[in-house]
Amino acid sequence: MTGPNSSGPTPSALIGAALLAAGRPVTVAELAQLLTLPPESAVQAMTTYRQALADADAGFTVEAVAGGYRLVVLPALAAHLAPLLSPPPLPALSAAALEVLAIVAYRQPVTRAEIEAMRGASAGTVVTLQERELVKVLGRSDAVGGPLLYGTTDKFLLEFGLSSVKELPELEGADFSHLLRG
Repeated sequence: MTGPNSSGPTPSALIGAALLAAGRPVTVAELAQLLTLPPESAVQAMTTYRQALADADAGFTVEAVAGGYRLVVLPALAAHLAPLLSPPPLPALSAAALEVLAIVAYRQPVTRAEIEAMRGASAGTVVTLQERELVKVLGRSDAVGGPLLYGTTDKFLLEFGLSSVKELPELEGADFSHLLRG
């Protein structure tokens, strides 16, 4: 809203509207441009907006994810909203798909042959992970035959609530043995 002496919407109003309208995470650079502020000031404005949402008991908050910010329902309220959510969630990923996804996430860029060598089994679930937009082709390896290199997507970051793959938990040891089927 604008008041009689103001020259436009408040930073909080712009931030809220941008996060709602974008339908995707909004980056600090985009917020800074929208607010015509330096990036550090845009981050401070976001912090102020987050606090205002908490103080207002609005039922949602701002989450930093996939290199930007998005509005999310407070986790404590999510179960109450289940009847309103659609479409129904996809079936859970199989253990094999989760293994492949973990290998891709931690070792990217990685080839299918490398995944299969680490798992000791086929990496056929790469196709399923691509269909769900959790894994994508990053390019080709310099190895003979130029096998495809796989890596995670922004949707992977969104689904797992990560800002970047650097937020993945540390692995125990230097191998993947605890991630693989025994």
